[in-house]
Amino acid sequence: MSLLFDPIMLRDLSVPNRVWLAPMCEYSASDGVPNDWHLVHLGARAVGGFGLVMTEATAVVPEGRISPQDTGIWNDEQAVAWKRVVDFVHERGARIGIQLAHAGRKASTFRPWSPVQGTVPAADGGWPTIGPSAVPFPGYDAPAEMTAAQVADIPEQFAAAARRARAAGFDTVEVHAAHGYLLHQFLSPLANSRTDEYGGSLEGRSRLVEQTVEAVRSAWPAELPVLVRLSATDWRDDGLGVEDVAAVAGRLGTLGADLIDVSTGGVAPASISVGPGYQVPHARRVRELSGLPVSAVGLISEPVQAEQILVEGSADAVMLGREALRDPYWPLRAAHALRAQIGVVPVESGVGMQPQYLRGQWR
Repeated sequence: MSLLFDPIMLRDLSVPNRVWLAPMCEYSASDGVPNDWHLVHLGARAVGGFGLVMTEATAVVPEGRISPQDTGIWNDEQAVAWKRVVDFVHERGARIGIQLAHAGRKASTFRPWSPVQGTVPAADGGWPTIGPSAVPFPGYDAPAEMTAAQVADIPEQFAAAARRARAAGFDTVEVHAAHGYLLHQFLSPLANSRTDEYGGSLEGRSRLVEQTVEAVRSAWPAELPVLVRLSATDWRDDGLGVEDVAAVAGRLGTLGADLIDVSTGGVAPASISVGPGYQVPHARRVRELSGLPVSAVGLISEPVQAEQILVEGSADAVMLGREALRDPYWPLRAAHALRAQIGVVPVESGVGMQPQYLRGQWR
């Protein structure tokens, strides 16, 4: 028996296992429209046995993109293009979720492999950025402080994106409130120096993410789950800590969030001690304090390591990022290593070995 390959129920959605593909930006879209790259990238992980396949950070408005090459879901053309990916993933027996995002002051940047870095000038396809305060992320242009009207628009922008996501057939949506993007910027005192109702105390700084999750929950079918990604710590004494974030997570649970996808950092430069499973203790603490299911991420690479995270109660699912880039078929290899029973798909029990690949199964 393996917990890693046990299904998990989130509302009425049965996810066939607890090995999930983490959201990872591909910086490969044009005008926000996903293309063959996204079909192959996400489809390969569904073939590889991931129970839940998450898209990259997908912008809810054009100015919310991290780079000009990010995917979006602010118009119907994008939703139609996403449906092709969704349908393929479903045909492989997996579930698929979309991460809804707004980059705020970290928007309009060059993609990582560009020979230059920083903010993309308007002449090269960039745009002015916004944030809770006119405080720049180091190396980027300073954002314009958002007006009250701009802040008030954010929840509906996310909700409208959620409605398009459902029309495209997604099984779940994830509100991105981590990694230093807009909702995390509001949460963290390192980026938010507002003096209105959206600043100051933790209660004020968490107001926008709470309103956004509430709006997405209202726009999303009641039988399907809403996930939220949070950075559990800013890794700085003057930033957010796990106790604060767990308290926010608990409130999000009362507003309809079903699982917290726990990551860390991203809002400001910090000293981080990185090693295998380095973020897992934060996931465990958020789970303990909030009472919500959580997923864990961060240099999870070995099947026994992933299984142990679940066995010890640190998380309810694991997210793989870099390891999934190296090995799209990691879940199938892990199932063999853990002697887990998986079927041939498509079957009702969920993901397993695709019939076309049976000759390659481990013996």
